[in-house]
Amino acid sequence: MMAQFMKLCYPGRPVAPLFVVVFLAAMTVLYQFWEFPSGRNNLSELWPKSICSGNSMMNSTFNTGNRVDISTSKPIEEGEPYHKRSGRDVFSKNVSVTTNDISMENGANQSYILQNKTTQNNKKKHTADLNVEYSSVSVFTNNLTGASSPPMDRSNTFVSVSNSKVNSSNWPVELQGSLNESFNIEKYLRRMRRVSLITFSQMKSMLLTSPKYINSVRQEWSAIRDNELQSASIQIRDAPIFRSVADLHTPLFRNVSIFKRSYDLMEQIFKIYVYKEGQKPIFHQPELTGIYAGEGWFMELIEKSSHFTVEDPKKAHLYYLPFGSTTLRWTLNAEKSHNPKKLEDHLKDYVDLIKNKYSYWNANGGADHFFVACHDWALRITRKHMSSCIRALCNANAARGFSIGKDVSVPVTFIHNEDDPSRDMGGKPPSDRDILAFFAGKMHGYLRPLLLKYWEDKVSDMKIFGPLPFDIEGETMYREYMKSSKYCICARGYQVHSPRVVESILYGCIPVIIADNYVPPFFEVLDWETFAVFVQEKDIRNLRSILLSISEDRYLDMHHSLTMVQRHFKWHKTPQKNDLFHMILHSLWSSRVSRMRPL
Repeated sequence: MMAQFMKLCYPGRPVAPLFVVVFLAAMTVLYQFWEFPSGRNNLSELWPKSICSGNSMMNSTFNTGNRVDISTSKPIEEGEPYHKRSGRDVFSKNVSVTTNDISMENGANQSYILQNKTTQNNKKKHTADLNVEYSSVSVFTNNLTGASSPPMDRSNTFVSVSNSKVNSSNWPVELQGSLNESFNIEKYLRRMRRVSLITFSQMKSMLLTSPKYINSVRQEWSAIRDNELQSASIQIRDAPIFRSVADLHTPLFRNVSIFKRSYDLMEQIFKIYVYKEGQKPIFHQPELTGIYAGEGWFMELIEKSSHFTVEDPKKAHLYYLPFGSTTLRWTLNAEKSHNPKKLEDHLKDYVDLIKNKYSYWNANGGADHFFVACHDWALRITRKHMSSCIRALCNANAARGFSIGKDVSVPVTFIHNEDDPSRDMGGKPPSDRDILAFFAGKMHGYLRPLLLKYWEDKVSDMKIFGPLPFDIEGETMYREYMKSSKYCICARGYQVHSPRVVESILYGCIPVIIADNYVPPFFEVLDWETFAVFVQEKDIRNLRSILLSISEDRYLDMHHSLTMVQRHFKWHKTPQKNDLFHMILHSLWSSRVSRMRPL
């Protein structure tokens, strides 16, 4: 072998030097590739695990807390419906988790790759394995009383879960580590800095200047509806001034007189036509539980409403496209593939069907059509073919195409029980809330890892955690923390919205919203700063100082306003005046009326 190699390298052969150069270059490139964590992760798919173990995982510093579906060897997405979570969080095998950054819509998503370890020999090869054993829920309960939790081992980022250590309990997988911390912090900070900022005051200005008048093709039936809306617009503008309204808390509203007049006219005039087209389950089949259940509850209630709906489309002021964005996602992408284009095309086909069958869309380009959609992808998959509609979205990101003044921000409402959607609400009085701030959740996106990095286990009055156990005890503990805290941190995940906003409101915990460019629900009528705190993402290091700077009197005023606003964020099986169903309806009505060209 050596003789042959020397023969190739003989100076008399002109090809030999080229071969040597190519060989050395290939070795250099391979070595450089190996030095990058991503390179080692990719090569680990090809080479034995004993070669690729080492410190290849040390670039991941933060707890991800992602839950894993063993039956599919894939991560469970945030907000995944319960019926999609087969085998969720129950580990029947030894597993290890690595991280691999994937650039998606917000440039900050992370995917988590699960690799099964099925043999005892493989487990022994990894000297950095961390056996994970959880104690009883009393460990977490101690935090409510100020007791310290057992320190967690942060010596490495590789996790192995053994049958002997996990007794069929639903626990999150955690990644831990301590090396290259400055590199990782800067990585997350860079992602945060890439987000363009629209301040809260700028959003207010955009709201005042945003209406763009609808150019309708005037027909006899549309002229009647336009005249009704223009008349309503004038009456709202000239609404009599009220210093107080009997059934409303005045400080909550930007202008309670205008809201009162607008709401009354909505109840008298507003009519909606619900298209009958569309096949189940994507259309006309509401999901009533889960993190995105708000779109399902609206669909359920509006299709049953005899007061706000009409059978004759010529009598309608708005036209409802009754699809479920969550069901659309899981029906067309059943294997959890990330293919938003397929969803977008499906909606385009539906719009084309409506265009070809009716004349209503074509009269003004769909500007008097609307839908309600809460899935993360809804903002993206509707921005092309359905951008002219009034889009009622949970993912209300003003920097990503959400149009303030036209589109409607809908709250994320995590419904656990469809028979009693507002059960176990309320909390301790302000004087008994001894925790300054609380957060617990999965490590989605770039902001939450920073939140934990700066505030986890730093001061006793800041209870900042990763995910709590996904079981009854964990849910109970989560509620108790919210009921016992003054402020609840609502940090963005992959997207700007979070169910914690409504949870905080209903548990009497002041929401602290850390999500740049998030347009809060009912922004056009509610004065959010009377019952919520907004912190820019760049100020996350100063979070505690910001909260401590709020005076006790100011906190008590905000807490009182919070109790008053709760009624506007509750679902009821039979809708009630000023409840969440009616608030969404009013936002749709307000968007339609505000864009009418004045007479």
